[in-house]
Amino acid sequence: FAKEFPDRFFDVGIAEQHAVTFAAGLACRGLRPVVALYSTFMQRAYDNLLHDVCIQNLPVSFALDRGGLVGADGPTHHGVFDLSFMRHIPNLVLMAPRNEFELKRAMKTAVEFDGPFAYRYPRGNGEGLSLAQPVEVLPIGKGEILREGKDAAIIAVGTMVAEALTAADILSQQGIELLVADARFIKPLDSEMIIEIAGRVPLLLTGEENALQGGFGSAVLELLADNGLSLPVIRIGIPDHFVEQGTQAELRERIEIDAAAIVRRVCAALEQKNISQA
Repeated sequence: FAKEFPDRFFDVGIAEQHAVTFAAGLACRGLRPVVALYSTFMQRAYDNLLHDVCIQNLPVSFALDRGGLVGADGPTHHGVFDLSFMRHIPNLVLMAPRNEFELKRAMKTAVEFDGPFAYRYPRGNGEGLSLAQPVEVLPIGKGEILREGKDAAIIAVGTMVAEALTAADILSQQGIELLVADARFIKPLDSEMIIEIAGRVPLLLTGEENALQGGFGSAVLELLADNGLSLPVIRIGIPDHFVEQGTQAELRERIEIDAAAIVRRVCAALEQKNISQA
């Protein structure tokens, strides 16, 4: 981008706070700036995001790289807190696309949205999808059911959607049909979709590569409570400790947020449910 558009690119170094307030100034003058940061370093600019961008409801896009576990970069670089510390800020739309094509859609949606918009995406390669097809703007706050099922449902965001789909394939071989939905948005939630799913399955799971405290799963629990819905909910995400270094696959297995862990949690919960009903 810097080579193609030298007059539209500004590298402010590791001054994340300045980057966000600088973007707010550009937006005040009618531009549509995109702030590209690592998720973990967005923490440094929390005050600037809240006071300089979101209070004024300015059209600034935030492209947050290394959302989730980053592997070899170590514990300082895991982007596992952004969903929690950003989803409560008024005016801010927050999204976690599940693959590279959804990321393209997020980018287009963000720059055309008339307000603050943040999307986080992981370190590493995509799924190898074709990016040639036309990119359309996403409806704000709308998710998508990717696979139907009646025995349990998992609503996930970001990288956890692929893990959920793999888990559903494994469970299907055991005679368990798992509904898989991509919420897409952490804020605003697709309340209609989530409530509809919760009303037709005996067990609901949430999946996120983010701290469980205050994250996507917490948002779903709040929605269910606010609407008087009660059913077993299992939240899958990052536990309450700092994650050390390792490959992404190793870390997902170690903290039990991969497909195998989803399968184990579903089977154990359904078995317990059968026992309690006997």
